[in-house]
Amino acid sequence: MAATTAMTTKTTTKTTKTTNTNTNTNATTLEAALQGIGSYAAIGDSFTEGVGDPGPGEIFVGWADRLAVLLADQRDEHDFRYANLAVRGKLLDQIVAEQVPRAKELAPDLVTFCAGGNDIIRPGSDPDDVAERFEAALADLVGSVGQVMITTGFDTRDVPVLKHIRGKVATYSAHVRSIADRYECPVLDLWSLKSVQDRRAWDDDRLHLSPEGHTRVALRAAQVLGLEVPADPDQPWPPQQPRGSAEVTRDNIQWAREYLVPWIGRRLRGESSGDHMEAKRPDLLPL
Repeated sequence: MAATTAMTTKTTTKTTKTTNTNTNTNATTLEAALQGIGSYAAIGDSFTEGVGDPGPGEIFVGWADRLAVLLADQRDEHDFRYANLAVRGKLLDQIVAEQVPRAKELAPDLVTFCAGGNDIIRPGSDPDDVAERFEAALADLVGSVGQVMITTGFDTRDVPVLKHIRGKVATYSAHVRSIADRYECPVLDLWSLKSVQDRRAWDDDRLHLSPEGHTRVALRAAQVLGLEVPADPDQPWPPQQPRGSAEVTRDNIQWAREYLVPWIGRRLRGESSGDHMEAKRPDLLPL
């Protein structure tokens, strides 16, 4: 009995030591990886440009800018550089043609690649085809930069109009996860971020995140990269009074007049909100 107890104690001690060693090793590896991110370039559309999160002048801030700040905090002052190549309204092929080559030229330690959303919301689009083109672009990118983080779509279950394409978004998101597995890319899973399903996470146009929504996405992105974050991105929202059906209907009509009809008009005219616009931060520069 004494021998068995001694053996159990020894085994437990050994297991504890092994666990501690593995934990310390993982922490050391993670710290080294974070220290290795000295430059970051974001590519994409309005989501990554930061539309809905206004900053000084006519420049938007957004989740990518906020993530860059969190990454810069891991390094010495002026020892981090950041570029944001995203432009609102861009389709996947435009991002691939205009932004991916620039990202490869900059060759940063980290790239976030979020694209395809504007393709998916277009009538008649095929999420399988969009995913195939996305993977081809990713395959071209991964060999030229340090690490690429890719993103899924949001769960549009409770979003007016967009809830009707929820199946397409889910299909595309499943492809993105599979692609991430094949190329060993970290995934910013926006579908599972429940806090952004709250109406307050979205701008008045219901297509772009609000400042708080962008903040929560930035915090989740930082978590994916292994950073300790100052707040929980899934922290519950403060309670609010339920809205009556008449008020909801009135808001929906106002939204359709102010945002949906003009958006449809641009689509019919072949116009984009990003026409004649350039990236807000085309070079890797210190924050």
